[in-house]
Amino acid sequence: MNKQEEEMIKTFIRIREEQGISQRQLAALTGIKQPAIARFESGRAIPQIATMKKLLEPLGYTLTISQLTDNT
Repeated sequence: MNKQEEEMIKTFIRIREEQGISQRQLAALTGIKQPAIARFESGRAIPQIATMKKLLEPLGYTLTISQLTDNT
């Protein structure tokens, strides 16, 4: 797993927890099984774009593309 993936997962968990939504509740809202959400949050699986969008939508978020910055 690369740094961007780690940051995406951390941000996703922070957003979900700040909204007080459990993995089980998110599963009910999205139709994505709770164990799949747990695998994503633990870094054992990275969902496809369509799945990620489905997970983010009930939280009020979506995916965007942004330009990489030069860290030098």
